[in-house]
Amino acid sequence: MTAAPQRTLRTAASFDGIGLHTGERGRVTFRPAPAGSGITFVRTDLPGAPAVAVRPENAHFDPKAGRRTILQQNGVQVHTMEHLLAAVAGLGIDNLVVEADTLEIPEPADGSAIAIVRVLQAAGFEDQDRRKRSIKVTRPVHWCEDGIQIGATPHHGLRVTFTIDYDHPLIGRQTLSLDVTPESFVEQIAAARTFVLERDLELLRASGWIKGGSLDSAVVVGADKIHNPDGLRFADEFVRHKILDLIGDLSLLGAPLLGHVTALKAGHQSHVAFVRHLKRTLPLPGRRAGAPPEEWDITAIMDIMPHRYPLLLVDRITRLDEGQSVEGYKNVTVNEQFFQGHFPGHPIMPGVLILEAMAQVGGLLLLNSVENPSNKLLYFTAIDGARFRRPVTPGDQLRFKLELVRFRGSTAKMRGEAFVDDQLVCEAELLATLVDRVPA
Repeated sequence: MTAAPQRTLRTAASFDGIGLHTGERGRVTFRPAPAGSGITFVRTDLPGAPAVAVRPENAHFDPKAGRRTILQQNGVQVHTMEHLLAAVAGLGIDNLVVEADTLEIPEPADGSAIAIVRVLQAAGFEDQDRRKRSIKVTRPVHWCEDGIQIGATPHHGLRVTFTIDYDHPLIGRQTLSLDVTPESFVEQIAAARTFVLERDLELLRASGWIKGGSLDSAVVVGADKIHNPDGLRFADEFVRHKILDLIGDLSLLGAPLLGHVTALKAGHQSHVAFVRHLKRTLPLPGRRAGAPPEEWDITAIMDIMPHRYPLLLVDRITRLDEGQSVEGYKNVTVNEQFFQGHFPGHPIMPGVLILEAMAQVGGLLLLNSVENPSNKLLYFTAIDGARFRRPVTPGDQLRFKLELVRFRGSTAKMRGEAFVDDQLVCEAELLATLVDRVPA
């Protein structure tokens, strides 16, 4: 199964609201963005309208700023964007410019994401001519601190299991697990409102927070009752809102996450810490043309590739544009096993192994484009137009560039080139078929 196309808005859309913490009124405008550009905030209230990209390195949590997530780039900040990002991520939108005229993203209604969802739905969606670039959890990842736990394991989509445990009779311990799709997000998560314990209100106000808070923007939980006249929207609305926050914070990765995320007693601070941990642990795709590539080291490569010594012939991936192209390297040393017989006293890398290394780089492109890559194998079925331009010898570094020409069903065609010092040494067209891996 290939990745779905990227998505943006069909037309621009706007909403007005009040910042939950600052109490300032502001306006947000969504604008369509080109494929591959990701989500970018633009502060229209500042000189030059500086941009802040949604990327893990820009994610911050400041305890002095209260219960909110912060994006910061080149000294420019955007606050409390988690509900907006949850709506964008929950609806599967990949590329968007978000113009804001205040530091804090305003809340258009009730402390949930449903009003933002309706604004985006009214604008309509447009599929784009590039495949979604996802971040796949290829091995278990875990983070914990002070009894708070967040983990992720491989899964074909995004699944979230969240547990909260409050020392309060109206909340207590709640757990919810669901697969996050646009449909489930809208129906089960988007309308869940942020909440606050009445006993915490004075401390929050004294700290200068929730200046825009009211019964219209949050669920207020008293000692023995819910103060909002209409009560709760869901019996477990509290854990549902925590999932909403987590979805918004996970989108700080800069691309959709594919995995089963479990969280215990987590909040914005731990969400941001987990996003940073994922960045260090998993290979993340680049988001924009010209952006610095996110490299895959050998450990990340071995998470997906079934090959091992002596037939693992790719050392590093420097660029992977999912469903489009890939670039990777193979360092050729005199210690390669094949040099013992090819040829003694005159070591030359066999042409068939150059093609094998090229195929493995291409295999990473294809395996990263399907669900459950660890359950798949790639069989190469044909090589067309292979040409060898010069020998490859010890000390050379092979750089492979492959472009996906066609990918239909389980069959793919790629065009590949291999270079040493920018000199073309090999080129070929490769045909391959994805098959299910038979359990050992």
